[in-house]
Amino acid sequence: MESATRPRPHPFDAIGESVARRARGVADNVAGAIAFSWLTPNHLTLVGLILTIGVAVVIATGQLLVGGVLMIIVALFDMLDGALARVQARRSLFGAFLDSTIDRFSEAAILIGILWFEPTREMGVLTMLVLTGSLLVSYARARAEGLGIDCEVGILPRPQRVLILAAGLISGLLVPALALLAVLTHITVVQRVIHVRRTLCGAQPPSVNDTGRS
Repeated sequence: MESATRPRPHPFDAIGESVARRARGVADNVAGAIAFSWLTPNHLTLVGLILTIGVAVVIATGQLLVGGVLMIIVALFDMLDGALARVQARRSLFGAFLDSTIDRFSEAAILIGILWFEPTREMGVLTMLVLTGSLLVSYARARAEGLGIDCEVGILPRPQRVLILAAGLISGLLVPALALLAVLTHITVVQRVIHVRRTLCGAQPPSVNDTGRS
């Protein structure tokens, strides 16, 4: 049922999946090298948070190009906890919860760093729109999965959001990148709402009141 209601793939999906495959390969190799150390996946998750805060500070001081490059490096590092969990067979529900929670904090930290660097009304509106959209994208998926629905759909999941924002920082086109994120994150929210509605409507029999409608 869910496969029938899943939206068609978008160009961003192919780009993100290609990058993700290569990054996963690197992460798996590194995880294999540190698998027998004292490090755990949760340790790496917390280290990733510290690194992200460091990137936010770099951005706040105006070093946007450096911050963009570091964002990509930290995003690759962020894949290590999952890879290590697979290698060490330490997958846990708490680990997944912690990783997801830290990801939300990390997104907020980067946007706060941007707003700290350029505290204008325009930048304030853009960063708040992006933050709201990003949080709603994640919340919609979490709420749907709480209902037993796979909701990994939509044009702009987190990896693509990171790439667009990093590209904006590196290229100097930060405002256009934020504007694009503001629009596409909210489109993704709508896509997930539609996906959940279609899935639920297809899974539930019509109520007594509905059967009388023409």
